[in-house]
Amino acid sequence: MGAYDKFCQSCGMPMEKDPGRGGTMEDGTKTQQYCSLCYEKGAFKDDFSKADEMVGFVKDKLKEMGYSSLKRWFFTSHIPKLERWQT
Repeated sequence: MGAYDKFCQSCGMPMEKDPGRGGTMEDGTKTQQYCSLCYEKGAFKDDFSKADEMVGFVKDKLKEMGYSSLKRWFFTSHIPKLERWQT
């Protein structure tokens, strides 16, 4: 198990915070690789092609939720290291 195994490998959200308890594969089975907010029916719900796009999206959501700029940076700084963004 790696350092990020308990986080969505797309947005970085802790999997324990995922309201859907994991995304779904094409056949409807759950995956713990991606959260339900990012992944559904075997596909990503967004059309981002770069980690920076996800970082900006997550920072905007965290700002809406009232998080400080320091916390927004901290919660998104690892996104480029997640599996989805490795090429």
